[in-house]
Amino acid sequence: MAETASKKTADNRPRLLLMDGHSLAYRAFFALPAENFTTGSGQPTNAVYGFASMLANTLRDEAPTHFAVAFDVSRKTWRAQEFPEYKANRSKTPDEFKGQVELIGELLDAMRADRFAVDGFEADDVIATLATQAEAAGFEVLIVTGDRDSFQLITDNVTVLYPTKGVSELTRFTPAKVEEKYGLTPQQYPDFAALRGDPSDNLPGIPGVGEKTAAKWINQFGSFDELVERAEEVKGKAGQNFRDHLDAVRLNRRLTEMVRDVELPKTPEDLARAPYDRTAVTGVLDVLEIRNPSLRERLLAVDPGAAEDEAPAPAAGVELDGVVLGAGELAPWLAGHGGQPLGVATVDTWAVGSGTVTEIALAAADGAAAWFDPAQLDEGDEQAFAAWIADASRPKVMHNAKSAMRVFPEHGWRVDGVSMD
Repeated sequence: MAETASKKTADNRPRLLLMDGHSLAYRAFFALPAENFTTGSGQPTNAVYGFASMLANTLRDEAPTHFAVAFDVSRKTWRAQEFPEYKANRSKTPDEFKGQVELIGELLDAMRADRFAVDGFEADDVIATLATQAEAAGFEVLIVTGDRDSFQLITDNVTVLYPTKGVSELTRFTPAKVEEKYGLTPQQYPDFAALRGDPSDNLPGIPGVGEKTAAKWINQFGSFDELVERAEEVKGKAGQNFRDHLDAVRLNRRLTEMVRDVELPKTPEDLARAPYDRTAVTGVLDVLEIRNPSLRERLLAVDPGAAEDEAPAPAAGVELDGVVLGAGELAPWLAGHGGQPLGVATVDTWAVGSGTVTEIALAAADGAAAWFDPAQLDEGDEQAFAAWIADASRPKVMHNAKSAMRVFPEHGWRVDGVSMD
């Protein structure tokens, strides 16, 4: 069994990875332009592609022993019953996004990954329940979500991986990181969020009270309950506004608290990763016309049932000579191979005004191949690659060259000499 699928923590504890499906799918949808990810029949796949790419990278980097994804069912939850205006300000779901969550579900089913959706509750509540149960059972827990309310779940054993750049970059939020950013403990975060309000959920804030004042009050009084008990001690206009909006703030506090005892059909121990139905995985990708070889390879590489020595077979008569390049090694590799036509494959994200290339692979017809992380390039590598990729006399064979031509300029690179796309 592959090491990436069975790795445990240094102290041999199981590791549970939980993902907020709707939150991450929506981020992926807005990180990748739908016009670049659409099947011949017109089905957009940008959310599926971005989610699958982030999923493959996270499974590779974190190597969980257990895994599950939680989804929202609808906006008809216990929070909406208590506060009918909850999330009522959110715009209609874009037509291009519709149906993509179901497609992500099909991919997860093919990967034999557990997924949850519980009527009346949000994905957050399912995640909170599983995280609480798992920590009590001795697991290390990792939560991938774009919802900051999840910070209340953070402990020494529970870490939130929060997307800070589309879906390609995750920031690890530990108790120390929460304190560094907000000056509060994770346990104090829902108190702080109640005072601050949350426009994305349509939870009203207090006029004149921003994040700094909210954090100051929680630190001064120790907790939300103590602040409410001593509300008359809060001075100035902000204090009066607080007292005037006390009922709304109390409601905010109830709504920001995650439910940790949702009734679920499985426990954390039941969520051990299982081997893929590899035929089904490739079938889903084929139907969605997701042909990027890097994404397919990354998804299949983290299959718990994959043999460690399993690798794509080279073309007949070609002996592969692939290398992983570190700082200072790309320039000499290009000097030796860049005069011949090269295939160029990239892993990237693009949105209007921003973009990031996270992986680049180069391959020649004679079998020479190289992979590198653009973030690891030194100045000489940068100059050599910029000159080569812009040289119209050096042929490049690319897949989805239009995407590369959009995102490469964000790194200061101009693409020319594409002989085939």
